[in-house]
Amino acid sequence: MALKVAVQMDPIEGINIEGDTTFLMMEAAQARGHALFVYTPDTLAMDEGRVFARGRDVTVQRVAGDHAKLGPWRRAELTEFGVVLLRQDPPFDMHYIDTTFFLEAVHPKVLVVNDPREVRNAPEKLFVTRFPGLQPPTLISWDKEAIYDFRARHGDCVVKPLNGRGGSGVARLLADDPNLDALLELHAEIGREPVIVQKFLPSVTKGDKRILLIDGEPVGAINRVPQKGQIRSNLAVGGKAEPVELSARDKEICATIGPELKSRGLIFVGIDVIGDFLTEINVTSPTGAVALKRFTGVDAGDLLFERIESRLADAR
Repeated sequence: MALKVAVQMDPIEGINIEGDTTFLMMEAAQARGHALFVYTPDTLAMDEGRVFARGRDVTVQRVAGDHAKLGPWRRAELTEFGVVLLRQDPPFDMHYIDTTFFLEAVHPKVLVVNDPREVRNAPEKLFVTRFPGLQPPTLISWDKEAIYDFRARHGDCVVKPLNGRGGSGVARLLADDPNLDALLELHAEIGREPVIVQKFLPSVTKGDKRILLIDGEPVGAINRVPQKGQIRSNLAVGGKAEPVELSARDKEICATIGPELKSRGLIFVGIDVIGDFLTEINVTSPTGAVALKRFTGVDAGDLLFERIESRLADAR
């Protein structure tokens, strides 16, 4: 089954192929005989209800500095493709949300991965609250009094913006830390979104697991270990990736959330687990597949396209 695959992403020229999951997906698609087209979300256009993007056909190769051979610019109607990969990086702001409305106009005639309606309806740090018992104690609020009350009940806490990414804006506050007011003021100046306050998990020093799921099934995990003296383990802020096995608790978490992910069309998902607790369900453009392949040989990109092909065959 040869497919035409469009990839909605940040500019391909600037990606780091050594760690970019989207590039790995594109390599897998190309190896399976599929044609690739790339565009950035700012080129989307809805013309009389039809959705177009201005981009370029591309072939990829794992050569640093020469990883993309791009054709001439052209305007393509998205219905000419069999699959669209929704892979631009957050922030998950109104610009991002607007792109999901564009893509919803062509899905499911064109299979969008992940389903744009469900990406919009599953904000990564809010969606996890649908699964009671999996999260550490968590508060999401604008209200300073509620935040102070939560800290009084739970002691050391982690504060982070609701729609942050890559570990940005994440801070640990001790039970008697005098800087809570100042931190909340900074968050308020940055944006109008609420903050998340979670009970601090000491086990974060041992790492934060990123588990990848395809169509609701776990395919593997990596452990992201923070630098000494830090709590943020995201690779974007200096965390170190290590191989790791799925624990019994990890499998329990995946079994609990997997059916919901599959039913929503959230085909490629990355979840974050600290100790025994699920902290995030990442549905926008989750990463970690390159490190997973390096450590285990498991190619999540290839498994993804195997599942995409199967879904499209079933639909036909």
